[in-house]
Amino acid sequence: MRGMFRSLRSTNYRIWAAGALVSNIGSWMQRTAQDWIVLVELSDHSATAVGIVMGLQFAPQILLLPLTGYAADHLNRRKLVFCTQATMGLLALALGVLVVTDSVRLWHVYAFAFLLGCAAAFDSPARQTFISELVDEGLLPNAVALNSTSFNAARMVGPAIAGLLIASIGSGWVFLLNALSFVAVLASLTVLRTLPPSHRAERKRGSPLDGFRYVLHRPDLKTALVMLFLIGTFGLNFPIFISTMSVGVFHAGAGAYGVLTSLMAAGSVLGALMTAARVKPGIPVLLGGALIFGLACAVAAAMPNYALFGIVLIVVGSAAQTVTTSTNSFVQMSTEPGMRGRVIAILLAIALGGTPIGAPIVGWIADQFGARWALAVGAMSGILAAGVAFIYLSVRNDADAGTSTT
Repeated sequence: MRGMFRSLRSTNYRIWAAGALVSNIGSWMQRTAQDWIVLVELSDHSATAVGIVMGLQFAPQILLLPLTGYAADHLNRRKLVFCTQATMGLLALALGVLVVTDSVRLWHVYAFAFLLGCAAAFDSPARQTFISELVDEGLLPNAVALNSTSFNAARMVGPAIAGLLIASIGSGWVFLLNALSFVAVLASLTVLRTLPPSHRAERKRGSPLDGFRYVLHRPDLKTALVMLFLIGTFGLNFPIFISTMSVGVFHAGAGAYGVLTSLMAAGSVLGALMTAARVKPGIPVLLGGALIFGLACAVAAAMPNYALFGIVLIVVGSAAQTVTTSTNSFVQMSTEPGMRGRVIAILLAIALGGTPIGAPIVGWIADQFGARWALAVGAMSGILAAGVAFIYLSVRNDADAGTSTT
């Protein structure tokens, strides 16, 4: 167990992790409230509207990709993360004021989702690679996994708190509390001990596109990223899956919706902790995680009642987190430091930027054919991703066998 949390021996990482946990809880509270007001208060239970919000929030991951990874590799990551976190806090404050004063409209949520996505597009690769400045290289996979554990522990707590607050005092206060939570991460960035000089990539013409060229010459990275594209685009649409199953199939309220999200987050924490215990994940781990994810989604789609659906969501969350966290660790450890920001930006663009493609499609399927068929799409994404990993391992084994015979 001590080895599972070994990165916390670093003072800088402990400070960062504490601030990030508070901010992550606030962010998950806002996500829950945002999905709820779009689905219930600003539309007539439209899963398509939820999908559009998700699409607008994650589209900047693709639109700004050449700039975001370049910024993470060339700018001071600590200062960049401070600026992006402060911006997201101000956006949460502004949206909260609109909701509290009953001035919010659906197009406001669309606009704020896009602006938040722009800030997050610069924040995510910088924040992910900033971890490498807080711990030694050998602790990086563990630190990445613990970062995911914190994120998903917040996802376990935040939605449940949001559900209670929505039912008791209204959605707007959830946004305002999220704005306040950003103070924690900003404070942690301020009090961090002096950091060693971070690796700076060579500044040269065409550098923002070097990440694409680097990945194209790495079959292992291409395999991991294709798997992530399939699952990230069509499988990680949990706000649509859970909200439509909760409201449309089980006819549950805000509190029950928050509980379902928390149950899946509990599984995500389990998956992140199991990943933290590994020294270095590889493609076989991704194959197993993707296959379990696909099968678990298929089982969840067939569950006859709320309780059984919630139990299966634990497995879904664990498998999904195994895939995403293991992919992050694998890519960071397999990429040279000077390219890390750009490659992680590509990874995040695939994981989150695929949402503008998949979320509206999955939302439309939920509206036209039902929530269970939307979950079936998620199941297929996991099975196809496992097939990609199987093909890569088979080709690699054949190549190794050919080399050994010669």
